[in-house]
Parts: sequence; C-alpha cells; structure tokens
Amino acid sequence: MTEAIEHLRQSITEGKHWYLALLEAIGLWQLKEETFNGRHHKYLIAGEAFDLLLLAQRLCAEADDIIPESEKTDLFFGKLPMELSKEELKSLIGSAKYRALLNYFYGITVERTLHLAIQMEMEKELSGNIHRRDLDDDVFHRIYDSSETSLLERFRKENGYTQCDSIVLTELDEFTYWLFKYRFANCERARVASDTKKALKLLEEIQQDGIHF
Repeated sequence: MTEAIEHLRQSITEGKHWYLALLEAIGLWQLKEETFNGRHHKYLIAGEAFDLLLLAQRLCAEADDIIPESEKTDLFFGKLPMELSKEELKSLIGSAKYRALLNYFYGITVERTLHLAIQMEMEKELSGNIHRRDLDDDVFHRIYDSSETSLLERFRKENGYTQCDSIVLTELDEFTYWLFKYRFANCERARVASDTKKALKLLEEIQQDGIHF
C-alpha cells in the first residue's frame, strides 16, 4: 500500500502524467480490501472482479494536492484524460488485475445494464396500462427464472451472510456478480448470449449519451 502511494506521488512530482502514474500505482496495490476514513473498501469482489474505479478514488485521495481537480472529477464520471489501448492498460496495471477488471465489467457493469434493459422492455410492454407496478421482481423472473428474494437468500446462505431486509453497496456488488455467474451456469446458452448482447448494446448507447455507471 505504502509503495503504491509513494510511487503515485513521486511519479507525478517528477513529471509523469497523473493518470499513467495512477494506473501504475494501481498495479502495485496489494490489498484486496481495507477500511479507509471510516468506510470499508472492497476492491476485489468475490476474489475475481476488480473495482478499478474504487481503488482509483482511494489513491487519488492520497494525491489530492497534485492532481488537477477537474480532470480527477471527469475520471470519476467516466471521462478519461487520455485514451489507452487494451495492451497499454494491461501493461500498466498488470495482467491479473486486467483479467479481474474484465470480470467486473461483464459481471457487474454489464449485468446491471441487463437489468435496466429488461426493465425498459417491460415498461414498454406495459405502456398505457393503469395497473403499473414495481417491476423489480418481474425483471428477475425474466432474466433468472426466479425471484430476487429467493436468489438473495440463496446467495447469502452460500456466502454465510446474515439474512436481513437491507443490503449495503459492497454486498450488492457481490450479489450482482453472483447473479452473473448464476445466469451463465443455469440459463440456456442462446438466451445468455442474447441477453448479454442486449446489455452491451444499451451500455454503448448510454455511454454515447455521456452517462456512465
């Protein structure tokens, strides 16, 4: 942890672009989770999915005085200060973190977008219907052939988590990744491919509109 922070500050001070220094520091980072400023940070979800943005926020807090505020804010809203190829990114953060980053993208970002895509489909189907209702459970049934309550209970039981009425963000990320793996293991392959394609298409449209998850 100390090595990564020192590398970040020293590299920026010596003239390296802060974004490149940040990615190198991410590559050096070793902790999978920690409590920082009273908040629990879990950077590696289910031991497989790497939340790069969360770690970037954590590291930027250590170099607030030497990173341009506007560029840092843009980064957290999905606007990168420079374009990098996949190979350049992999080289900067390391192959293992890059693979885990792809797991996060498909297992959490794309899976959440799939929920939105199905919800939008169902809202369109119900357009003009005066008996509109909360569609969350309908979305789960359409994607996973099961209710959200049932799947959340199963997820918590498998992971030894307490069954309760609320869910914190860290657990929600884990649950979303678990749903991704559940869908691939239990749903028909053609349907999995179709749903994933649908989510990727919507995500591309959302990002073109300047909206980022």
